[in-house]
Formats: sequence, structure tokens, C-alpha cells
Amino acid sequence: MLPATVEAQIKQVPFPTREELRALQLLAYSCSRGNDADSCDKTRSLADPLMDHPRLSAACKDTVWEVVQTARVASSNSFQRRDSIDRPARRLTLVCSEPEKPQGPAAPTET
Repeated sequence: MLPATVEAQIKQVPFPTREELRALQLLAYSCSRGNDADSCDKTRSLADPLMDHPRLSAACKDTVWEVVQTARVASSNSFQRRDSIDRPARRLTLVCSEPEKPQGPAAPTET
């Protein structure tokens, strides 16, 4: 247990924004379509820091890991290769976004 003064000084790392996740998603799609080193390398370099993000869920990190592992240039740009990149890329914005906070019940009104 940390003292209250130390806890107050711990900086909370923000979740990646939807725009950041969408940029990664679009890069992964580009790697999938183009099968070129530039877009695949950029995809992996953008995804890699998310693996160390302290607030992301295990499901998100599994998805990011899948993108990192599959976003590579291949000799043949087959449907299976493209699908193996596109499938986790589609899930990125769903599983890695900041969870919405539940809204409490409305205060009762007096009549």
C-alpha cells in the first residue's frame, strides 16, 4: 500500500484516443492491401508501444499482438494473409477504446 501523498503523485496514463486507434487500423489495412515494407513497418512500430500500456485490457493487448505478428511482408498477398491482418485490425477500435463509465440512476424527483 502506498502512502496517500505518493498515490496522488502517480500520473494516470490516458487511454489511446479513437483517432490513434483508427490511424493504427488504417495502417494495418494499408499493409494488408499493399504488402509493402513501409506500411507494415509503420503498423508494427505504432502498435508495439500499446503492448506496454498499463491501462489496456488483456483482450486489447492480444489483438495488438496479433496485428504486430501478422503485419509483415509476404511473398504472396493471399486472401488468408490479408484476412489475418484485417481481422484483428477491425477489432482494435472495439476492444481497445476506453470503457464508458456507467451512469448512475437519475435522482428521484419530488412531486
